[in-house]
Amino acid sequence: MYMNATAVFDGQSLRPDAPLDLKADTRYWITIRPLPPTPTQDDAWAMLETLTGTVEAPRDWASEHDHYLYGVPKRQSKASV
Repeated sequence: MYMNATAVFDGQSLRPDAPLDLKADTRYWITIRPLPPTPTQDDAWAMLETLTGTVEAPRDWASEHDHYLYGVPKRQSKASV
């Protein structure tokens, strides 16, 4: 089971921002990573930058976006022509 959660460190312990569905008295492996600063609503470029690298997609996403978005058949790759 993998899960992402946000939490606040109060100087002694981590306090999750929302309840976690975890078993009590069970050890868990935790990876700590600071959240990027929250951009203002006026700054669309800053908002997009915070999302960079957060979406997993197929390697051919850019060249085959019509296939993934609309279901059209994939184009013939140059390697197979």
